[in-house]
Amino acid sequence: MRPDAVMLFAAGFGTRMGALTATRPKPLIEVAGRPLIDHALALVDEAGIGRCVVNTHYLADQIHAHLRGRGDVLISHESPRILDTGGGLLQALPRLDGDAVFTLNSDAVWTGNNPLTQLTRAWEPEKMDALLLLVPPGNARGHTGTGDFVMSADGRLCRGPGAIYTGAQILKTATLADPPADAFSLNVIWDRLLQDGRLYGAVHAGGWCDVGHPGGIAMAEAMLAGTDDV
Repeated sequence: MRPDAVMLFAAGFGTRMGALTATRPKPLIEVAGRPLIDHALALVDEAGIGRCVVNTHYLADQIHAHLRGRGDVLISHESPRILDTGGGLLQALPRLDGDAVFTLNSDAVWTGNNPLTQLTRAWEPEKMDALLLLVPPGNARGHTGTGDFVMSADGRLCRGPGAIYTGAQILKTATLADPPADAFSLNVIWDRLLQDGRLYGAVHAGGWCDVGHPGGIAMAEAMLAGTDDV
């Protein structure tokens, strides 16, 4: 059975955005006339996912105000400190419910197939504890580095230069049963799953842009308009 809840990460400081996030949280930065968080919520709506939780920390009041009209979106506010991806997801679990959940970053823009729908189609819970959506370097914009994972023919992942993690995944909530701390990265959980051979990947059919720095805004807009040459 597919998950029916999604965790949308929106708590970060957005420091790479420089002056753009001095008075505004990164999820409210506009790309093609629309805040980043609305791009992400449109994917959630299109995929028909019943429950959405957004975590907040930096300039949280602005995000809360922006989402006030969305009665279907729940807030998990992190205070006094930010909890990172793993700690943030762990705190939000009572609001998410379910044996497995989607997670999605709020600072990326996509073209092509809906990433959450793609994950649903590829999800095989009998052999997977997590399924990460990846993108080949040639389909990625706004991202630097050599990649995050190498995927075998059967979809099993190992660390190494290759495909780039997009910030979209399905994760079984039981993997968070023994957290290392209250604030921790989901990389800690993935490393455990790698040892057990339970971390899998799927490849996104379309384009993806990491809007993590000011230049990413123009890249994302060009990708959405179909005018980029990447």
